[in-house]
Amino acid sequence: MVAQIPTPNQIEYPDSDGKPMSENTRQFRWITIVKYNLDWLFTNDENVFIAGDLLWYPVEGNPKRRVAPDVMVAFGRPKGDRGSYKQWLEGDIAPQVVFEILSPGNTANEMASKLAFYDRHDVEEYYIYDPDTNALTGWERENGYLTEILIMQDWCSPRLGIRFDLMSQPELQIYQPNGEIFLSFEQVSQRLETTTRELETTTRELETTSQTLSIREQELAAQSGRNQQLAAKLRELGIDPDTI
Repeated sequence: MVAQIPTPNQIEYPDSDGKPMSENTRQFRWITIVKYNLDWLFTNDENVFIAGDLLWYPVEGNPKRRVAPDVMVAFGRPKGDRGSYKQWLEGDIAPQVVFEILSPGNTANEMASKLAFYDRHDVEEYYIYDPDTNALTGWERENGYLTEILIMQDWCSPRLGIRFDLMSQPELQIYQPNGEIFLSFEQVSQRLETTTRELETTTRELETTSQTLSIREQELAAQSGRNQQLAAKLRELGIDPDTI
């Protein structure tokens, strides 16, 4: 009996590999810092797709060839929800930029395998950050291959325009092209809370000023009314108020 070969429509591409997104809070924090700050950076560009921990299938018909980058960026692909990134359904566009955040569970063999995968499937920029040691490693595609970037301090991503600073603080600092620093969710929340308090204070001050001006306007209107009454009385007595 001849076994039937599944058609492309019958092949399953699972949306999960059963692995956790992160192994600890520090790794998760850095994944979210990179992912959500890139979301904000490209929020007005509808053709930049950014995802965290999303399975990427580069080859149709081979569901075993897959990887779930901690963060990936695909230029030329629309925003929107996906169960996985099936490259043949995405205009055959591979994610151009990939980030991995190391955790104690990552092995050297695993990371070497990921580098080979990204090299084989046309990733243009690949970055690995180890938050435990504050070590950042990067690769850039040159002459068809991912080549290690020798100096990461102040390196500026050609695709993203962001700059990496490993020297000024105990942890990596990432800067947007306009110089704004990448913030954690907690920092964004604190800034939002501070801005909200400042707006509330300004609103109260404006309301107080408005009330003061309203009272003054009422006083001036009342004084004007009294002046008009006095002028009328003087005219009744035959006195021209304009000559007084």
